[in-house]
Amino acid sequence: MTEPSLPPPQGKPADLPPPQGQPADLPPPQGQPYDLPPPPDAPPPPAPAAVPVGEQWRQLDPRMLFLGPARTLLSLAVPMLVAVFGFGQGGGSQMAVRFAGLFATLAVLFGLIPWFTTRYRVTSGQLQVRRGLLNRTVLTAPLDRVRSVDLEAGVLHRVLGLAKVRIGTGVDDTRIELDSLGRDAAAELRRYLLRRIEQTVTRPAAAGVGPEATGPAEEAGEGTELARIDWSWLRYAPFSLSSLAVVAGVGGVGSQVLGDVDVDETVVQDAWGWLTAQAVPLLVLAAVLLVLLAWVVVSTLNYVLQWWRLRLVREPGGTLRLTRGLLTTRSTTVEETRVRGARVVEPLLLRLVHGAELFTLATGVGSGGTTRVLPPCPWTVTRDVGHTVLRSDRALSVPLVRHGPRARTRQVIQTLDGAVLVTAALAVATWFLDWPWPVVPAGAAVALLLSVGVGLLAYRNLGHELTEDHLIAGSGALNRSRTVLERGGIIGWVVRQTFFQRRRGLATLVATTAAGPEQVEIRDLPLPQAVALADAATPGLLDEWLLPAGDGAGRGRHRS
Repeated sequence: MTEPSLPPPQGKPADLPPPQGQPADLPPPQGQPYDLPPPPDAPPPPAPAAVPVGEQWRQLDPRMLFLGPARTLLSLAVPMLVAVFGFGQGGGSQMAVRFAGLFATLAVLFGLIPWFTTRYRVTSGQLQVRRGLLNRTVLTAPLDRVRSVDLEAGVLHRVLGLAKVRIGTGVDDTRIELDSLGRDAAAELRRYLLRRIEQTVTRPAAAGVGPEATGPAEEAGEGTELARIDWSWLRYAPFSLSSLAVVAGVGGVGSQVLGDVDVDETVVQDAWGWLTAQAVPLLVLAAVLLVLLAWVVVSTLNYVLQWWRLRLVREPGGTLRLTRGLLTTRSTTVEETRVRGARVVEPLLLRLVHGAELFTLATGVGSGGTTRVLPPCPWTVTRDVGHTVLRSDRALSVPLVRHGPRARTRQVIQTLDGAVLVTAALAVATWFLDWPWPVVPAGAAVALLLSVGVGLLAYRNLGHELTEDHLIAGSGALNRSRTVLERGGIIGWVVRQTFFQRRRGLATLVATTAAGPEQVEIRDLPLPQAVALADAATPGLLDEWLLPAGDGAGRGRHRS
């Protein structure tokens, strides 16, 4: 059972009163919230020659006639080869040639369809895309609702001088896609769609960060560079478990391929017998070194492919632009007023070498509202760039408030499930495999110590803080994270209590927001402290849920 959720305030998020001691959340033009379009009498920005504005529907770049078939052929290359070699081994060489020709013809036809069936136009107030052969779809985006414009170019796109344009309105993860436009035309379209932001949005600096956040380069129209790739960061690439998963996948595929190879079983058995006759520790050491080498090579290669020429720039007019990629180049542009916070993630291995990753939390931008803007890199770099994006000088480094001994006990108890499962597994294995029974208590003791250690580590990373501008939440055991959310971006609160939390007087406080994953959790917080924190972060929002001060209870106690 859970406590009743505290409902969000009536009205729009823009109607929330600003926190005490905090300036009003970025007063937009004419007192309107940022998500509203500019005044109706605002003149549209002039369109460059590369952006045709009018009522006429236009096709994509003709070079897509080469891109579409080539991309379809590449996607069907593996099944085509399997089918051709299958027919060829059966003696049907002519059938194999015919089959390959049929596949190639179908691939060319399917690759041509998108160019013939896709039209788009930019009017004075809308971007419209019409596509589909049997089922016709028309997508429309008002120009004053455009919040992000992403440019992407794979290898084939770059060879042909094309780019893919993805346009987001900030409502959800849905994007309007134009594939493909000429490289210059795509860049001009991006600038045109985002120019209204420059005319209507001005975001002042937060408290503690003065006008120095905007430099002369930005005033001159060149933008301010916040981060650039430093190849000394490559030393952090191997400390990512995702690369180990890639190595394991490659190993699994390789073993499957070797398993399908027709080899004399006697030869394999003789070779295995010779190997086992040698020093087993040396074989194990060689296997471990081979896996580590593969891990380092794959992780480093993946790092280079993803983050080649990384550059994060704050552009004039209030937008952030992230460009990166070697084979596939990506350019992500987001309206800065959509960024409501940031998250620093420190996996265990990366934490050992003082590294971290940085994500931004925005409304309807990125994957689930989160965008990774920095790869594994030094913690100091992550902190400085995060503070610049947040326009704060201490949100990512301020000490967190601990939740007390009851929260510590609960964190430890929650990790004991793993020790119980390990003990049960050892008992079953000992029963069926005739292992010596001392293995069970020895394994249980080791699992218990590890579980307690993980629980204490989780408590050490658990905490919260409320600054003048931000709500900060820390959590995680093996993967430590710190989430910073603007107080102006909080639109409601939820207080949750499980059965065990109620017995200990604890609760999970959830700040609901329209950005990122749409909620920020502060776990295992004493209930009175949770309600007091919510009331302090959004003064006046919880007045109807709090006992009046005149009854002697004072603020900070919830109504029963």
